[in-house]
Amino acid sequence: MGFLDMYLLVVMVVYIFLAKRFVNWRRWREYYPTIQFYIICNLLYNFLFYQHTLWKYRAVTVDWLNHTLIEISFTFFIVPVVLMIYLEYYPKGKVRGVLYLLVWVAYFSVIEYLFEAKGLFIYENGRNGWWSVLFNIITFIIIKIHFKNALAAILISIPIIAVLLMFFHPALHDLK
Repeated sequence: MGFLDMYLLVVMVVYIFLAKRFVNWRRWREYYPTIQFYIICNLLYNFLFYQHTLWKYRAVTVDWLNHTLIEISFTFFIVPVVLMIYLEYYPKGKVRGVLYLLVWVAYFSVIEYLFEAKGLFIYENGRNGWWSVLFNIITFIIIKIHFKNALAAILISIPIIAVLLMFFHPALHDLK
């Protein structure tokens, strides 16, 4: 069994290590609303557009490991760890904050590129790596805004979602 057979397990073990090493678990309640916000948005997207997604995860050798199981692992395990680390270490000051944000965007974009190159992540319906970079920028900005002001993040997200829907998704009457 090679890396591609076990990549989800390897990724989960890496994030367990990161959670143990870098998450301040005494503050988890502060992060919880923002984590919920991300989870709700992600699950709503996956529910509404499950027949017209912009990406899908693919296991290359294990049949039972499908997009749904990978997405659940990502949504309920990896993302909460990432968001707690991201918010915990967010620096003070605009320049340092922008640089910090760009490091996270680059991290997620490079990982996505590597997984896409191995056939584990597939773009669909007009999405590509550049759209993912833009999406990562928006996501990390909104996450930071939500942590400081949930209502502002929700209000900012609505027009962004509307624009993304115009670019990428079928008409609402075409949904199942």
